[in-house]
Amino acid sequence: MSITVLLADDQPMIRSCLRLILEDQPDLRVIAEAGDGAEAVALARRLRPDVCLVDVQMPRMDGIEVTAALAGPEARDPLRVIVVTTFDLDEYVYGALRGGAAGFVLKDAGPELLVEAVRAAHAGDALISPSVTLRLLRHVTATALRPARAPAQPLSERETEVVRAVARGRTNQEIAAELCISLSTVKGHVSSVMAKLGMRNRVEIVAWAWESRLVR
Repeated sequence: MSITVLLADDQPMIRSCLRLILEDQPDLRVIAEAGDGAEAVALARRLRPDVCLVDVQMPRMDGIEVTAALAGPEARDPLRVIVVTTFDLDEYVYGALRGGAAGFVLKDAGPELLVEAVRAAHAGDALISPSVTLRLLRHVTATALRPARAPAQPLSERETEVVRAVARGRTNQEIAAELCISLSTVKGHVSSVMAKLGMRNRVEIVAWAWESRLVR
């Protein structure tokens, strides 16, 4: 079955380019396009795409507001949202993280990264690229005033190791190889961490790890 995608960007040419990249893949299908944030929210709630790819700067509602509306804590039936950003918009990233974003993609990141991000979001994962996301997180968490939340239950030593690896951009497969444990064990640790922290995706784990100074 195809992974359905909604594209939201106020520039028609950007939407056309993104559509061409995504629909060049046999498992991806763009089912709707929106030219502003309010339209994106309305279409997403009506069509329920598997993944929403949202520009950070749009009229009526920006990408951060769209993310919060579709994936945030108040969303009754949250969707998976990927925010498209650039390095000179670091101030938006922290809001997107807290809004429930499932990943970040630079507009000039290239087609392979875009496709990987969509597939990761659909799988319930998140694209955490050391060369992209962590550079942004270093900036926003260095200036963020919000204290890191305490876990409902203390993390085990192994769970803490997994959190550090996730925050450094490691995939589940890389974590399994690095810690010499099985892939299913890694997934179990990640699920346990999310439950203890009250989080829904890996991007939130990354933000928490940086806030908690587990990685530097």
